[in-house]
Amino acid sequence: MKYTHHFQVKWHDTDANREVRPSQILMYMQETANLQLKFSGIPLDDLRDKHGLGFLLSRISVRIYEPLYAHDEIDVQTWICDSRGLSFNRCFCILKDGRTVAEAYSVWALMDLRERRLVKVNDFRFEFPGDDPLDIDLPRRVHFPSMLQVEIAGERTIRYCDIDYNGHMNNTRYPDMLCDFVPEIFSKRVLGFTLSYLHEATYGHTLKVERAQQEGGYWFRTTDSDGTVCLEAYLLTEERNELVK
Repeated sequence: MKYTHHFQVKWHDTDANREVRPSQILMYMQETANLQLKFSGIPLDDLRDKHGLGFLLSRISVRIYEPLYAHDEIDVQTWICDSRGLSFNRCFCILKDGRTVAEAYSVWALMDLRERRLVKVNDFRFEFPGDDPLDIDLPRRVHFPSMLQVEIAGERTIRYCDIDYNGHMNNTRYPDMLCDFVPEIFSKRVLGFTLSYLHEATYGHTLKVERAQQEGGYWFRTTDSDGTVCLEAYLLTEERNELVK
């Protein structure tokens, strides 16, 4: 069963090219999922505070077909897909004037925060039925290519503006963070991204950001000071015909 929420794009969600930033696309999607849970009687805060459970994003592929601008009216849809084992699968679709402007396929894990163990799908049932999954034309998993030339793009310290109630960097912050490390980002448009979350990035830690360029996009890997890989990602881009003034 698909759940739909209506948004009006805020001016502050846009970038220097007056287009909605990639992180905001992800935020609209996940806020809609949060609202579906809330109106089904299991809001995220209750899930954590009363039941000691929390959803963690494992990986997501987001395809952006056309940009959004300030004050656009959009409908965001989300639904649960066929899930099994330890993987909770969820899809998203953003519609503008009836057109699909963005889609996503995601895989989540449910953590028992008290016992620090993952919960099986069969042990947690949603109150609403699922629907068919989307087929996104992006890799569902990121395998950082060893044959490409990898360079150190810089470092990124996790600050107050990044963390959420779980105490680590919120997954919606990553797309914009990666754009910070794309050369001449204002001359490019982000067409999509795949993010694989491997380990939490916690407050005060500084991540090393590695980058490899390939025709049509960039591969990224972020590593904590102890060598733990936190994220592997692919960013699909295209050159703009018009440049920001």
